[in-house]
Amino acid sequence: MSESVPGVDLAVRARATLTRAVCWPAWLLTGALVVPFLVGLTVPLRVQLVPLVASVVVLGLPHGAVDHLAAPRVRGQPATWRAMAAVGLLYLVLGVAYAALWFLAPEFAFVSFILLTWFHWGQGDLYALRTVSRVDYLDDRYRRWLAVAVRGGLPMLVPLLSFPGWYRRVARALVSPFEVGSVAGLAWLFRVETRLALGVGFGLLVAGYLTLGYVRTEDRSAWAVDAGETLLLAAYFLVVPPLLAVGVYFCVWHSLRHIARLVVLDERTRDTVRSGRFGSALGRFAVEATPLTLAALALLGGLWLVVPRQPGDLLGLVALYLVLIAALTLPHVAVVTLMDREQGVWR
Repeated sequence: MSESVPGVDLAVRARATLTRAVCWPAWLLTGALVVPFLVGLTVPLRVQLVPLVASVVVLGLPHGAVDHLAAPRVRGQPATWRAMAAVGLLYLVLGVAYAALWFLAPEFAFVSFILLTWFHWGQGDLYALRTVSRVDYLDDRYRRWLAVAVRGGLPMLVPLLSFPGWYRRVARALVSPFEVGSVAGLAWLFRVETRLALGVGFGLLVAGYLTLGYVRTEDRSAWAVDAGETLLLAAYFLVVPPLLAVGVYFCVWHSLRHIARLVVLDERTRDTVRSGRFGSALGRFAVEATPLTLAALALLGGLWLVVPRQPGDLLGLVALYLVLIAALTLPHVAVVTLMDREQGVWR
């Protein structure tokens, strides 16, 4: 790993900037949403979909639009045409293959998308825990996998436990453009006994993870951040309607943290972050992400044209957008896994 590329040891000033500009907004917004829904607030579907619709151009879709630059930068290499073409080929092969799976086996594709996102969102939080929060008890591969399982399971599993009807509705919306009828093959997932088993198992996993961290840590403040985030997200996904909860989380938690990781890779924005000017770094990122974000929007239009049944309502359109996200997520995970390896996240 090049010495010019930050690994898991970020400069103190950079960590302070990212805590203030990235972590605090996510903590405050998710925490603020818990309270009204905890006391019974309800909002119409069109309001719940606003964050997911906004994610098309704000943080969500763009956060993966500089993978062609991230792959060489994480190795401390210039972003040559050859390096960028290699990432483009990766996206072409994996993205097309996974998109084809939706046409061939949409129910299986939906379940695999949930599992892939479970891993990827846990993967993103693992990096943040090790670099920004400086958690010291994730010191072997097993505990890191445990962190990934817990953090990824909060947005992917908890909504199934508390909002099974909505989860089924979203599954049907994602599958419907490719297959007529209900998601009968996924009925087992929504049964009470399945959700009960998953809930008990995941609850024990979370309790074990937090207990193990408390016993092993030498820095109670880092453990408090990890435990606080874990419990905050558990409450958040238990009470906030899942489409709204996932949309907000996707933008201000997962995507913003990944963007923060990217801007400290670039020498031109790294010093900007260290000096406390995260907004300037974010602006430069937006410029770099715009071309491929627009290309992804064109792909969304192409996907709408080729699916057997074009969705006719807002939920259906958002579901088709999520199918595109699924196709882009697989190669994106490959790039992030490369970044993890080069930066020593799992070492």
